[in-house]
Amino acid sequence: MMTSSKSYTPKRVLLKISGEALLGRGMYGVDPEIANAIAEDVASVANSGVEVCLVIGGGNIFRGMTAAAKGMDRVQGDYAGMLATVINAVVMNSVLQQHNIDSYIMSAISMPQIAEMYIRDKAMRHMDKGHVVIFAAGTGNPYFTTDTAAALRAIEMDCDLMLKGTQVDGVYDSDPKKNPDAKRYDILTYTEALSKGLNVMDATALSLARDNELPIIVFDVHEKGNFSRVLRNEGIFTKVVVSED
Repeated sequence: MMTSSKSYTPKRVLLKISGEALLGRGMYGVDPEIANAIAEDVASVANSGVEVCLVIGGGNIFRGMTAAAKGMDRVQGDYAGMLATVINAVVMNSVLQQHNIDSYIMSAISMPQIAEMYIRDKAMRHMDKGHVVIFAAGTGNPYFTTDTAAALRAIEMDCDLMLKGTQVDGVYDSDPKKNPDAKRYDILTYTEALSKGLNVMDATALSLARDNELPIIVFDVHEKGNFSRVLRNEGIFTKVVVSED
């Protein structure tokens, strides 16, 4: 557990949710109960006055890199993965609106029947109004992960903090599901995360966050109310920063 008494008072945050976090007990797709629970937590934070934007991965539906490893063209595989993120964005947008949250999807790939085209100034206006914005289709370019897209959008939106909601309660030195003695880090520097090859985000995303001094928090998105707790510097999580000082 974090021991610092310093409280977070972020004005604007980006929450990156892995596609796998939406799976539940299924092998693929979205578990409606999990989507609803996450939407409740997002709604709670948004209603508290914190401006929230989201990036959702597509690994619960399609992973371009996995497909490429099996012989599929990498570029086509990545585009298929981008479309998977749009499906997740549509689902989450619908659930958020059921919780009376003004939310909008902005896509890096034009699909006007489903989402607004991503334009930074328009996205900023949405956020200034307190709307929840869901960024879909990654960066719109192959060879870039949704982690990198999340770091990019967080920086473009002038977010104070980026949070990565996963299925574990932080960053470990090995897979805690396979190694019961795995060590969880309370705090890491970007340099440590990169040099140790820790499973925080890909190197491009970490480097982008480091170069722009964007702090990252990794936490368990499945624990009810955890999103709000982490913003209050409570609960269990790992923080990645420029320096531990």
